[in-house]
Amino acid sequence: MTAAFRPSAPRSPEGAVRQENLRDLNLGLVFQRILTAGGPISRTELAAATGLTRPTITRIAEELLAGQLITEKGVTHNGRAGRPRVGLTLSDRGPAGLGLDIRADGLAACVVDLTGTVRHLTFAPARYAGRDAAAVLTELARMAREAVDAVTAKDLTVVTTTLAVPGPVDGGIVRSAPALGWRDVPAGTFLGDMGLTTAVENEANLAALGELYAGDNTLDSFVYVSGGLGIGAGIVLGGHLMRGARGWSGEFGHVTVHPDGAACPCGSRGCLQTYASTAAILGDDPAPESANPDNVVTERAEAGSPPTLAALERAGTALGIALSSVLNILDIDTVLLGGSFALMSSWLTATAKAEIDRRVLTAAWAPVTVRPALLGPDAAVIGAALTSIDQIRRQPTVWLARQA
Repeated sequence: MTAAFRPSAPRSPEGAVRQENLRDLNLGLVFQRILTAGGPISRTELAAATGLTRPTITRIAEELLAGQLITEKGVTHNGRAGRPRVGLTLSDRGPAGLGLDIRADGLAACVVDLTGTVRHLTFAPARYAGRDAAAVLTELARMAREAVDAVTAKDLTVVTTTLAVPGPVDGGIVRSAPALGWRDVPAGTFLGDMGLTTAVENEANLAALGELYAGDNTLDSFVYVSGGLGIGAGIVLGGHLMRGARGWSGEFGHVTVHPDGAACPCGSRGCLQTYASTAAILGDDPAPESANPDNVVTERAEAGSPPTLAALERAGTALGIALSSVLNILDIDTVLLGGSFALMSSWLTATAKAEIDRRVLTAAWAPVTVRPALLGPDAAVIGAALTSIDQIRRQPTVWLARQA
C-alpha cells in the first residue's frame, strides 16, 4: 500500500543521537517491517530482520499493541520446525483516515483504517455544478460527521481529513473549478470553521495516489485520467506523484486538442474538455435533472444510440490525441481510465488506443496499455482517505503521542 519509510536519524548539535530519537527510529523501523510484511510476522522474525534485540522488539511491540497500531493475529512458522509463533500485523482499529470528494454530480465520504480497508463509503447524488459553495460544503460537512460517527462505533478514530476537488488548489483555496462554477473558494478554511481540519487536493492527484496505494506494487509509473463533467490527470513516476512547481499539475481537460475548436468555459478553445467530458458526450440531449449523467451515457450506448456512440468515438479520439503528447514526453507505458471514463471504457479504450498507437513514437516496439482504473469512480475519495491515513503509516509516533 505504501513504500517503506526509512527515516534518517535526527541528531543533536554534538552529533549524538538523542535517546528519544533512537527510540522513535527503532519504533518506526519495526512498524515499517510489520507494514510491508504482507502478513503476520513474529517477534523473532522482526528481531532477525531489524537487527534489534528481542527485548527491544518486545517493548516496541507492546507499545504498538497498546496504541492499537498492530494486533496479534494468527501464527507464523517461517518454514521451520518447532512451535508456531504469534504473528503481528496492522490493526483494523485505532487510527483512520477520512476522505471527502466534491463532484459536479454528487458528494462522497470515505473512511479507511490503517490496513487501507474501506470501512465506510457513502455517495449523495445531486447536481452541485453552479450551486453556492457554502451550501455544498455545509452538506459535505454533514456527511463527514455522519462518517466519523459511523466508524467511531467500530472503535476507529479519524485522525485527518482530505478533500478532493476538481481543479487547482492553492493551500486550502480552490482557485478554479469550472465544473462546479467555483473560483477562489476557501474550502479548507470553511470546513475548518465547521470543526473539520482538512487538507484540500486536486481530485485527479488523489485518485492517482489511490490507485498507487491500492495496487499490487508492480505498477509505479502511470497516467491516471479522470473523466466526468471535468477532466483531470494524475501522473505517477517511479512511485511518486508529479505535482508541478506550484502543485497545479493535472489540468488535463484543458490540453488543446483542436486549436480552432469549440469554446471552453476556461476561456480557451479546442480543449479536451469540449470533446470528452460527460456534458460533451451528451451534447444537445442532456441527462434528466434526476438522473446521473454518466449512467445516462452508458445506458444510451448499451442501447445502441447512434448519436451517443458517435460522441463516444469523438471523445476517444480526442482523448488519445491528448494522451499521446503526454506519453511521448514522459515515456510512460500505462494509462488508467478513471472517473466516468472507467464506466465508459468499453467504448473509449479501443479508439484512444488506436490514436496512441498512431502518434506515440515508441508504441510500435513498446506498446502502451490502456485500461480501466482499479478503483473506478470512487478512486478520488478513496485516495483522499488513504492519503489521510498515510501520515500515521509513515510516522506512527504521531499517533502514539496523541494517545499519551
